[in-house]
Amino acid sequence: MTDVSIIGAGRLGTSLGYALLKKGYKIKALSCRTISSAEESKEIIGEGIASIDNIQTARVGEIVFLCLPDEEISKVARVLAGSDINWSKKYVFHCSGLIPSEVLNPLRDKGALTASIHPIQSFAQKKTPPAQFENIYFGLEGCTEALALSQKIVRQLGGHPLILQPEDKALYHAACSTASNFFVVLLEMAVSLLKQIDLQEEKALQILLPLVKGTLHNVKKFNIRASLSGPVIRGDQKSIQKHLEALRNFPPYYETYTKLAAQALEMAKGEGKISPQKIKVLKNLLEGK
Repeated sequence: MTDVSIIGAGRLGTSLGYALLKKGYKIKALSCRTISSAEESKEIIGEGIASIDNIQTARVGEIVFLCLPDEEISKVARVLAGSDINWSKKYVFHCSGLIPSEVLNPLRDKGALTASIHPIQSFAQKKTPPAQFENIYFGLEGCTEALALSQKIVRQLGGHPLILQPEDKALYHAACSTASNFFVVLLEMAVSLLKQIDLQEEKALQILLPLVKGTLHNVKKFNIRASLSGPVIRGDQKSIQKHLEALRNFPPYYETYTKLAAQALEMAKGEGKISPQKIKVLKNLLEGK
């Protein structure tokens, strides 16, 4: 069973299709909202019928991937289930990290084997090297037969399966979003602060990236708590006070700083690296007392 159809051949769908092609799968068809986008994806992958017709795309695949925005999965599943396609023993995977596979029940009721398969990775463009799937985890959830195939696919791509329960997907996805999306937000915040001292954005990013990379290296080599450095973990009241004074002219950043510093203080407390007296002083400082 190697014939694959991809509905929603955007950044993830195209990247996944190309990676599967390199592992011996046949990309039979792919669909996008516009034919120009579908043709672009076909050119990147190297094969498959480009289309804007989801039903015809799904018809030719033994394995159908729905690489769609969360709000579109249910609608597309119902449309596909209402078609004349024989869904018996077809595998259907959606790629949302948040939505449970039960959203595919209209297809499951027609005989499809369904699950969700969510690569814990960021895809910035359609033309992503297959190596982007290597050594990453994939959140998997669904029926037994579909889970078995999804685990096989994940391992073929060089990844690691993570079996999830439907009720755990919201927390799982919130964790992924925090680590990826909000990391970008924090980096943008740091860059914006450096721009206030007349540094260009490109220069600011150039200055900060080695620091970011060094921190991630420490996290990987040691652990999260051991990698926490800075004035909070040292109990440095004067430095934190100066930070707060500098940030008062930037209320959103001030609020973010105090909340993150409070979380860092809890980490320091758990590690026993600061005396109870200093913890109380810093907590009052962050709360504006």
